[in-house]
Amino acid sequence: MTDATTRPGPGMPCWASLMAHDLPAAQRFYGEIFGWEYEPGPGTLGPYVRALRDGVPVAGLNATARRLDGPAAWLPHVAALDADLTANTVRECGGTVAVGPLDAAEDGRTAIAADIAGAGFGIWQLAETGRGVTFGQSPGAPVWTELITSDATWASKFYQMVFGYEARTARTVPGADRLTLYLGDRPVCGIRGVDGRLPHDRGSFWLVYFSVPDADASAARVRELGGETAEPDETPIGRFVRATDPEGAPFALLQQRTAG
Repeated sequence: MTDATTRPGPGMPCWASLMAHDLPAAQRFYGEIFGWEYEPGPGTLGPYVRALRDGVPVAGLNATARRLDGPAAWLPHVAALDADLTANTVRECGGTVAVGPLDAAEDGRTAIAADIAGAGFGIWQLAETGRGVTFGQSPGAPVWTELITSDATWASKFYQMVFGYEARTARTVPGADRLTLYLGDRPVCGIRGVDGRLPHDRGSFWLVYFSVPDADASAARVRELGGETAEPDETPIGRFVRATDPEGAPFALLQQRTAG
């Protein structure tokens, strides 16, 4: 469950932000899907708002996509002790840094980077008073991230070098090219290799999963508002639906199984 008092440690996912072309339209769409309200955020990267669910910040939306001449996309952000050092490590390991590192007002220091296959992600050095968001089960909050790329093992080596992860074979789908990255005994994110089946307009990308109470109802609302959805799928952790918003940004809806 999302807990505003918990501070994600280095290497843990700590935020998710949307790079949109039309920020007001994105606010309306996701507000309808997840029940978000908004407040202004730091304008370091351009027009930016924080999304709130029940008064708790859960994600960010900004108009960076047009500025960076890229497709609309959700980016997971990873907590770092030193954003500048981590950005240098990204470059040394064959990745790129598109923006920053730069100060984000009272929130800390941040950068936007990409891995060796071009999948974008964020680096966030949290300020002493900043807490990010702990991924969990609260409705409307991010709960998991998964890298969709051509080769899971090849991509995982980059993240192991940058963030010190350990890669383990995922057991959710036997025989599939899937890995789970861990920090100690804590699962951090997934990597799914899809060989030659990547979208031609975006290549490798990170898929952010958001917790919803009813995946089918949320998927129907996505379609009503101009987005698209795939067929629902059942996994050991719950029912999920892959979706894209009206600007084509991929994301996923996850209805988690309850204990018992």
